[in-house]
Formats: sequence, structure tokens, C-alpha cells
Amino acid sequence: MTETVLLVGGGGREHAIARALADDCDLYACASNRNPGIASLATGFESIDETASDDIVAYAEDVGATLAVVGPESALAAGVADALDDAGVYTFGPQAEQARIETDKAFQRRFMRDNDVPGNPDFETFDDTEDACDYIDDYDGDLAVKPAGLTGGKGVKVIGDQVDEEGAKEYLREEQYDRVVLEERLVGEEFTVQAFVANGDLVTTPAVQDHKRAYEGDEGPNTGGMGSYSDTTFELPFMTEEDYADAVSVLEAVVDALDGYKGILYGQFMLTSEGPKVIEFNARFGDPEAMNTLPVLETPFLDVLAAARDGAPIPDLEFAEQATVCKYAVPEGYPTDPDAGTRIEVDEETAGGALLFYASVDEREDGLYTTTSRSFAVVGVADSISEAEAQAENALGSAGEGFHIRHDIGKAELVQQRIDHMNELRE
Repeated sequence: MTETVLLVGGGGREHAIARALADDCDLYACASNRNPGIASLATGFESIDETASDDIVAYAEDVGATLAVVGPESALAAGVADALDDAGVYTFGPQAEQARIETDKAFQRRFMRDNDVPGNPDFETFDDTEDACDYIDDYDGDLAVKPAGLTGGKGVKVIGDQVDEEGAKEYLREEQYDRVVLEERLVGEEFTVQAFVANGDLVTTPAVQDHKRAYEGDEGPNTGGMGSYSDTTFELPFMTEEDYADAVSVLEAVVDALDGYKGILYGQFMLTSEGPKVIEFNARFGDPEAMNTLPVLETPFLDVLAAARDGAPIPDLEFAEQATVCKYAVPEGYPTDPDAGTRIEVDEETAGGALLFYASVDEREDGLYTTTSRSFAVVGVADSISEAEAQAENALGSAGEGFHIRHDIGKAELVQQRIDHMNELRE
């Protein structure tokens, strides 16, 4: 029987999911924005807000969906997976209660503490701004300041890096978040491990390093992610096999304690001198990390979805022994003052050997134009990080004016800095 899969979401992450599924099923998609890459792969594409559960269920029933994948965290928080499951469409994505592991950072930290999940930093949660400011004054050391809810990867301020103590308190007083989490600042190298989870089982994917800062050299404000890379092995160049295994142990502890979880469990870690510590969990693929992981997945993603639905073990995943480098092109001024309306010249043909993933674009009669969010990503896939980086850079050669790109992602110099940093910390 041919499966009919509904994909919810219209970003670069969902374009990667669509490409991983399209050849093996009848694919339909819905999102608030029309992603031309997804639309070209899908049998049907409907404009529906990602949080509109009733409309999404109606579309799933209309197309006869037998499976669904929910991409964005906003949809998970809105209970889209709950509604699809209730309608009899098995959804590879956690229901809203389990998705709190991402959508509520205060819950996330207390969950780790209460269930003895390893890798939890010192933390406190607050629902009063002045109490949080007093804690900043009294704490012996630097802190990460995190709103408890979703902020699209842009809400965290780190004392000793982005702000000083007075700046952190000013930030809290200006924003007036309902709840915040204050936790010890972790020093090391960040990395992500994503796991496929169903029926109490999990299978992990190669580690990826994302680059949140807007500008080269890890400067500037946080973004949704400017790009990322993975190596030919499951570890990154600055990691050991033991570091990777320790991160997987954390994910296993979460799955053991979080009853009924299904979908992707994303662990973002800081590799410190004491091993991996948890920065946060996400309840879905990362964006851009999905664009590193899915292109080298040789096991059909559809097989994972069907096994999850049918209560069978998740198949052992096979990955090509290749490195990937993903680089995002974003509007000039992103993320603080983005300038929309630039024509996008890159297409599948001009991308050459690299993969092209569209994110947020404005499709007009005469072509594609930028919005105020991330525009598109190119991904090089090759036998080494340096070769994959060169492939991505070559694809960006025709991007034209009006874009900002972090060209240093995947460069040998930056990767070596990561290695040197970890060597210094371990010493």
C-alpha cells in the first residue's frame, strides 16, 4: 500500500523532510507560507496556518493521510499532533504535553532534576522579574538568562558574553517575561544530537554543530541559525566517541522518563571539560540541523514513520560516511532589522553540486524574493568538511547582492579553533 503523508510546516527544515519522503510516498503539505521547494515535491500544497489544528485535520482527512509529520515547534505547542492522532492519523511528533520538553524551559529543567537526567546545570526558575534580578546579584558566577517559552532561538542572553549583569537585569525588566529560567553559564563547544523516537525506543543520528550568532567569528545577536556542519563520523572533530555516547545516554534517560514520547528528540549540548551538559531539548528536527542529517540518511525516512506507527522497532539507520556543511543566506540586517524584497537568483541548476533548501521566500510572478526571515540554505555533501564547505561556497557564488551569509561556517580555520578550544579546556 502506498502511504499518504501529510507534512506540516513550510521552512528549510520541512523542505529537507519533504525531500527525504517524496520519492517513497504520496506527499501533501500545508503551511502558512508557500515553500516552492516543498510544493514542487508534493502532490498537493495547502495554505493553512501551522497552528490551526482543525483545518489541518480537515486537510489530512481530505487527502486520506495515513501518516503525518509535524515540523515546527509552534504547531506542536498548539496540539496539532494531538488533533491528528485523535483523528486517526498517526503523527510523528510529540503531543503537546510531551512537547513541553521544548516549549517550557522551566518544565524542562525541573523534569531533568526530578528524573535524575544527567547533564543538568545549576538553575532556578522565576515568575517575578525582581526576584530574578536579585538572584543575578547574588549568584557567584555568570548566568544564562532564558525566557521559559518559545523565542525562535533568539531570546537567550548570556552574562559574560552578550551582556553584563546590569544588562541582563535591564533585559528582563524591559521584556517582562511571565517566567524565566536562570542557569549557570556553560563554557565549551556546542553540538546537537537528534534522535528518532517511538514506542520507548530511540535511534540517534550524527552530531551537528550549529552557528547561532549572526556574524562571522561568532559575533552579533542570536539568530534562528546561520548554518551548521557534520563530519564523516557520528562525532565532530572536537569530540571523542565517549562524548557522543554520553550525549546519547542523556537522550535515553529522557525517553525513559517521558512516557509516550514520539517523533524527534533534539538534544543541544555544551561539551565542557566535565563532559556534555544540556543547553536545551527540542521536540522536532533542528533548522538547519535537519539539512545536515537527512541528506546523508540512507535508510528511507518513510520506513521510520511506518515502523513507529505499527509499533515495530525503529530500523537501524544507515548514514553515508560523508560530511555536510550548511550555510544560510538571510536578508541584509537580519535578525534585528532585516531588509526584505531582494530577488533570489539561486536555483537548483545554479546551486551546482550543492543541495538547495528554501525557507521563507515570497513567490511572485517574476521569481522569488526575500522576506524578513531566513531565505534559503545550501548544503555541500562531500568526503570531508573542507570539500563540503567549498561545495556550499560555490553554490553561493550566484546569490547576488542583498544577502548576509556567514562564510566562515565549515572553514578549516574555524573548525580548528573548536578543536583547540576543547583541548585547552580538557587540559
